[in-house]
Amino acid sequence: MDKKRKRRWGDRRDGRRLRTLDPYNSMSPFIMKYKSDASNYFSGLIDVAYIEKFLQEKRQQGYQGIGILHLFVAAYIRVISQYPGVNRFVSGQRIFARNDIEFIMTIKTQMKTSASETSIQVAFDASDTIFDVFNKINVEIDKVRREGENTNTDDVAKSFMKLPRLILKFAVFFFTKLDYFGMLPEALIKASPFHGSIVITDLGSIGLPAIYHHLYDFGNIPVFVALGSKQKVCETRQDGTVKLRKYVDYKIVVDERICDGFYFSQAFKMLKSVLRQPELLETPPIEVVEDVE
Repeated sequence: MDKKRKRRWGDRRDGRRLRTLDPYNSMSPFIMKYKSDASNYFSGLIDVAYIEKFLQEKRQQGYQGIGILHLFVAAYIRVISQYPGVNRFVSGQRIFARNDIEFIMTIKTQMKTSASETSIQVAFDASDTIFDVFNKINVEIDKVRREGENTNTDDVAKSFMKLPRLILKFAVFFFTKLDYFGMLPEALIKASPFHGSIVITDLGSIGLPAIYHHLYDFGNIPVFVALGSKQKVCETRQDGTVKLRKYVDYKIVVDERICDGFYFSQAFKMLKSVLRQPELLETPPIEVVEDVE
């Protein structure tokens, strides 16, 4: 996120190597070699009673289509602005601070079973508000859905799929090794749906509950978030009465190697706090915290 920081030996095109971490943290990628070894699972509920009123006000102000997805993305970006450690990644058994905040989202070109599926990469700044998030996401979605326009990801995938299977298998192996040593071409990193800060999928938009989605060993994405559909729950209060409440569930899978459990706990506490106070996302953060060296 610091565009002026000079690249040093051992840094990557998409991140800078962290050199002052505790020995235990630095050692963890050698013990847990794959994301499947290091995946932790977290779930939560978003009380949407107040959020729905907030979003309705924004729609009346001209932000038509603004929803839970935009709110969650903006909230997570706000968490990164204060806890930049959740925007780290592991590559080549080293821990890096990512240079940018980039969300990967899978979308359908049309809401039909026969429609093709693609992914978009949306870059954000740590100081972005919910309005910035809304505009940036919509720009990328409009590009794809306008006349079925292909993304860079689609173009690269089509090129690779023209190769014979054995050559394609070797190409994937070769690029995996390049990625390990931080030598993957920048064009491929930009087109890859496996390199970014986080993958987020809104399953609620198709009427499904949230799921725990695995992390990909290929690439360096350390977080996968799934948002579910709205659900009504009858809760018993202390006085014995029952109240009907509405929630949206979400599930997060994280690579535990990027930071310790206490750090994660503080970041997720802030996420819950911001989701309860969405008006905080209407203005930029007072300050943006930089990651350690």
